[in-house]
Amino acid sequence: MKGLVIKNTGSWYTVLTDDGPTVDCKIKGNFRLRGIRSTNPVAVGDRVEIITNQEGTAFITEIEDRRNYIIRKSINLSKQSHILAANVDQALLVITVARPETSTTFIDRFLASAEAYRVPVILTFNKTDTLADDELHYQQMMISLYETVGYECHAISAATGDGVAALTEKLTGKITLLSGNSGVGKSTLINCILPDVNLRTAEISDAHNTGMHTTTFSEMLRLPDQSGWLIDTPGIKGFGTFDMERKELTSYFKEIFEYSKQCRFSDCTHTHEPGCAVIKAVEDHYIAQSRYQSYLSMLDDKDENRYREAF
Repeated sequence: MKGLVIKNTGSWYTVLTDDGPTVDCKIKGNFRLRGIRSTNPVAVGDRVEIITNQEGTAFITEIEDRRNYIIRKSINLSKQSHILAANVDQALLVITVARPETSTTFIDRFLASAEAYRVPVILTFNKTDTLADDELHYQQMMISLYETVGYECHAISAATGDGVAALTEKLTGKITLLSGNSGVGKSTLINCILPDVNLRTAEISDAHNTGMHTTTFSEMLRLPDQSGWLIDTPGIKGFGTFDMERKELTSYFKEIFEYSKQCRFSDCTHTHEPGCAVIKAVEDHYIAQSRYQSYLSMLDDKDENRYREAF
């Protein structure tokens, strides 16, 4: 029997079978992905084959080839990955410029990982209704930066509903991964788009101005009229990049890749080489300093401890 993994609680997987009903499944203890060391060998969005034993317990026995996935380094286990979701049409990264502040390094690491697996990203700036004038100005600067790079951006308030309708139109007919730091309002946004879901939300921690996890597992939520899926994932504090070669990294930053074509050396790392067009573009403000710093931080990821920091 075949189906779609629509929920992962860590020990159980809910599979929507092609025949209609959902089945709670387990995986064999020795089940591993070919070529990927992952803390979750089966991810939400996977197409799978399942069987049921004589005791009535269902097991996932096979995963169909994935067309893409979003992956990051596992926080707890070095040299292993955690797959956020598989077989997605796009990702929606929820960002807040304050309470809590999403760092540009986190944004850039997410974008680079999405570029590596050819997943389009929509940047969604939430909590616009709570921002002071200087914070609104900073948000607009960030939106201008990322739109110039080539990313679609939306400024919304999930709490008031402002801007959500236009964003929802972008989700129609698509499988969309919803991600972001803890506390940026993902659950509030889902409740605004899908009021019948009624996800639990939490207040921001006053002590650290950071979010508290309210979603503890990944789940696919059907959009109205079965017009698509929204994949809800737990909030993440850091985004360590996984399985990226240094020589490939340039191509995951759109503007850096364009300027790199003008470098004197074809194997330029854009860190110190003479005749580097990327360094000159940074100096001339054609490439944002924050983007360049994110690129440099990812070059340093060969240091196995770097990913543990809250990027």
